[in-house]
Amino acid sequence: MLLYEHPLSSYAQKVKIALREKGLTFDVETPQALGSGNSTGPFAAASPRLEVPTLIDGEARIFDSTIILEYLEDSYPSPALLPNDPLARAEARMIEDVCDSLYEAINWGLSEIRWFKRADGRLAEDLQAKAASQTRQLLDWLDARLGDKSWFGGAFGWADLSVAPYLNRSVHYGIGPDEGSRLKAWHKRLCERPSVVQTFKEFEAATQGMSSAAERLASGAIRREYRDHRLEWMMKSGGVQIVLDGLAKNNIRFTWPL
Repeated sequence: MLLYEHPLSSYAQKVKIALREKGLTFDVETPQALGSGNSTGPFAAASPRLEVPTLIDGEARIFDSTIILEYLEDSYPSPALLPNDPLARAEARMIEDVCDSLYEAINWGLSEIRWFKRADGRLAEDLQAKAASQTRQLLDWLDARLGDKSWFGGAFGWADLSVAPYLNRSVHYGIGPDEGSRLKAWHKRLCERPSVVQTFKEFEAATQGMSSAAERLASGAIRREYRDHRLEWMMKSGGVQIVLDGLAKNNIRFTWPL
């Protein structure tokens, strides 16, 4: 089993946590030229959008983190990550959807500012303030979903691993849950699970290489993908000029087919 991934990708992180929770053995590979829109070879053949994660399992070639999770649950059902109750399963999927679209867009926007230096001065301050406010709203929503349970689904599972990389990125950015909150306690429990410890260790190691991200963007080595929810975040949060500048400099791209 081979997983094309990047340790910074929240989508890839949730798949790695799932694979590790299920005790599955897998290799990882970061595709050549990932982030440029110019990847070729087996990865490009398996993932037409040139996105990670993409899973190779025998003859199977599967892209999109949610579809990968569904495949793993169908093919390797024990231990189960989705609860049996239909309503609880729907709740887990709704939490995943909010995190994969709304939460991911905020974290991605912060990386555009902090790592790729697309804004500075007042614009950077305004965008980061907006991101912090939006994050707080999502944390409040997640706290209500968690309630007094130890895990979102009662037992650790689909919803927890779907929240994990996004909330942990907020912690990395210094805008995580408040001390003493239920989400803070959840994050502490989360960070004690072996599957999560390894995944977050890989994330933290990869952040050390982001000091040159702005230079790589300026050189043309990277063209950041503005998927629908990411573009929406920039537009609604005041980053219209960032989009226009990226189009002018040809260092943003959109999703296949082009």
